[in-house]
Amino acid sequence: MNVIVLLSGGMDSSTALAWSLHEGHTVVGCLSFDYGSKHNDTEYHYATLIAEHFGVPIRRAPLDFIAQTFKSDLLKSGGDIPESTYDTESMKRTVVPFRNGIMLSIAAGYAESVGAQGVVLANHFGDHAIYPDCRVAFIDPMRAAIKAGTDTQIELLSPFASIDKSEIARIGARLGVPFVKTYSCYKGGPKHCGACGTCRERKQAFAVSGISDPTEYTE
Repeated sequence: MNVIVLLSGGMDSSTALAWSLHEGHTVVGCLSFDYGSKHNDTEYHYATLIAEHFGVPIRRAPLDFIAQTFKSDLLKSGGDIPESTYDTESMKRTVVPFRNGIMLSIAAGYAESVGAQGVVLANHFGDHAIYPDCRVAFIDPMRAAIKAGTDTQIELLSPFASIDKSEIARIGARLGVPFVKTYSCYKGGPKHCGACGTCRERKQAFAVSGISDPTEYTE
């Protein structure tokens, strides 16, 4: 199947790209979004490294209206990134309202435009705690809507929906993902801060999976 992969440059989406190739899909392109988050620019730098590593093209779609009109501390227009784990109330401040719904709609149109039959999304079970548009209860009807709303019946593939980040780390390691070329930090600095929710989750994933963490953290 010809597919496009939503590639942020993080561990999960980079592994989803490797998974897609391993499963025999032809990746006709990767799609990254610039929606005004604090870490967008750094993420995209790493996304290009991963796309280059696997020899696939990447395109960046500007979504300026999100930072201009939405409320979230993940955005440049928002407050400071909380330094806590995902299971704390403060991390809800990083939710960008209906982000995956917007991005998947665009991805479906892009996929149909470039002759792809599928869109690969790297949401995982650990995301569901605070991000409603990562939950199976959202992904399943979105899958049906994308298929019904595209002339070529685009498929939404979400291979990691029932597993956590530590298992994604194991899969990525088996498939040769260069994790040193991935980026997770919500703050967007040149190094991972080590304290925000995504950095903590990244550390835990490597620790639980037993895979050496190549990341350089500020703390």
